[in-house]
Amino acid sequence: MLQLRGTTALSLFRTEKLLSAAQAVLPTVQAIHSEFVYFIESETALISADDALLNELLHSQSTPAGKSAGTLMLVVPRIGTISPWSSKATDIARISGLSAVRRIERGIAYGIETTDGSILSGEQKTALGTLIHDRMIESLLFTFDEAEGLFSHATPTPVMSVDVIVGGRAALVVADSELGLALSDDEIDYLVDSFSALKRNPTDVELMMFAQANSEHCRHKIFNADWIIDGETQNIGLFSMIRNTTKCSPDGVLSAYHDNAAVIASPTEAARFFPHGTTGEYGCVNEVSHINIKVETHNHPTAIAPFPGAATGMGGEIRDEGATGRGAKPKAGLAGFTVSNLQLPDAPRPWEQDNGKPARIVSALDIMLQGPIGGAAFNNEFGRPNLTGYFRTYEEWVPSDSGQQLRGFHKPIMIAGGLGAIREQHIDKNNMPPETQLIVLGGPAMLIGLGGGAASSVASGDSSEALDFASVQRGNPEMERRCQEVIDRCWQLGEENPIVSLHDVGAGGISNALPELVNDSERGAVFELRTVPNDEPGMSPVQIWCNESQERYVLGIPRNRLAQFRDMCERERCPFAVVGEVKVDRDLTLNDSHFENSPVDIPMDLLFGKPPKMLRDVTSLTV
Repeated sequence: MLQLRGTTALSLFRTEKLLSAAQAVLPTVQAIHSEFVYFIESETALISADDALLNELLHSQSTPAGKSAGTLMLVVPRIGTISPWSSKATDIARISGLSAVRRIERGIAYGIETTDGSILSGEQKTALGTLIHDRMIESLLFTFDEAEGLFSHATPTPVMSVDVIVGGRAALVVADSELGLALSDDEIDYLVDSFSALKRNPTDVELMMFAQANSEHCRHKIFNADWIIDGETQNIGLFSMIRNTTKCSPDGVLSAYHDNAAVIASPTEAARFFPHGTTGEYGCVNEVSHINIKVETHNHPTAIAPFPGAATGMGGEIRDEGATGRGAKPKAGLAGFTVSNLQLPDAPRPWEQDNGKPARIVSALDIMLQGPIGGAAFNNEFGRPNLTGYFRTYEEWVPSDSGQQLRGFHKPIMIAGGLGAIREQHIDKNNMPPETQLIVLGGPAMLIGLGGGAASSVASGDSSEALDFASVQRGNPEMERRCQEVIDRCWQLGEENPIVSLHDVGAGGISNALPELVNDSERGAVFELRTVPNDEPGMSPVQIWCNESQERYVLGIPRNRLAQFRDMCERERCPFAVVGEVKVDRDLTLNDSHFENSPVDIPMDLLFGKPPKMLRDVTSLTV
């Protein structure tokens, strides 16, 4: 591992602000110094010309990081993860000719000086550490040698199984808790019965995939539930009520409730300026450009880590727009936040009081200081304006049937929305015939966001803290832009668009997106796990298949159009991989060439067709 010293990390203003906060925790702190430090992993030793180019790119110097004044506290990306900054910096280095560079990471070395010159104790380091690092996405180290852990390479770990044949329901209940699956009692019974009928035990990959595909986040089980209210069976559910608005007023609605975004009719033609699909020459096309619209929430991740939570919320909504029909163009966004009372330190309000919050959820103030910036940053870096939004606070004790009850938004509402444009011939996805090639477009698999769909479906505070932190994603808007450019090249071909069908990768990762893509065509598929682009070779099959690495899409492309699609991806420097193929039989198979087994081998109906429907039997309360 090569270490390079960089420039000062914090501005004078930020340094003074941090010093003031540190002195409030530890009055003996006298000065704080900060400096960027770069860590480079290479295939071979770099020659002097490579060193010079690397220093020019990073504004660094080839002298190893020296001993910091005072106590060293080194903040680096969370050990075991790859930061978005690293992905971009490494890519730039390779494009610049540094082919030997495998990966670049960046940290900040802090030197903490005290009035008496003493070295900080472990307890003091921990107290100050909360001020300089975010444990969600960063690790706090105390020697430069510890940074070697950034590049540790574990060997692949095998698939695990849950013994329901011998252990029965109890074994699955334990797995549900350990894996954070958020399965209902009915779903546990359903899975035990299903795998008992198949006469084999489920793998952790199959269980995690089922949990994501059938989570509240992905399947809206409460909104689609049957309801009994005060003993009377209701003939309409919540989602039916929502759909009823379109049923009563269908004019102008071209697509709703079944795709990644809805499409409404444009009243007039519009002049669209884009490159010709085959010649690449820019020109103006006058055509009806319909409008795709979408709003969704990203509450759970924003409660845990507001900046990446809101950022990836916007990123997911942008992908939903781009993955509408057979490809569309995101154009403008909105972001909204509803939180509990802010409790501003220097501006208390008479109606506010500290009612406490779960330890793993950040404060309403932190959400509003970091979340809007995260959302705006992703939009800005992707290249889409965030034009509007809203902000509300509410926290109040209200009467209930059992006395006073606290109502508020400790777990916030974070709304990500936007609109885009779609060509008329691309509004509907096509059915994928057998032998259609299944593609993952975008960045590699990384151990981030594991189990996010299920985690967001659990009441805040009911899951383990480790699972909550594992379920938050990290965004890379520049990679998402590359993907969108490829999608743009496809829809710009008009009737010759090679995309048969596509989905964005969100909750549940490709374990949800790929089966959903295939299920839309009422087909089955076979996949090869080791063809999935992967930046962390030590990941287990469940981690590769179910992680929620962002900025990915899944597509169906005819075999005879692959060469054309490959050319588009190479032009945009957008990674892609053929990971499977559509089959006639309604079975889902995932093969693992490394361990020579099949982590997934189930009928599609087990995943999508027959899971139990939720029944909500409730009684009205008198306040």
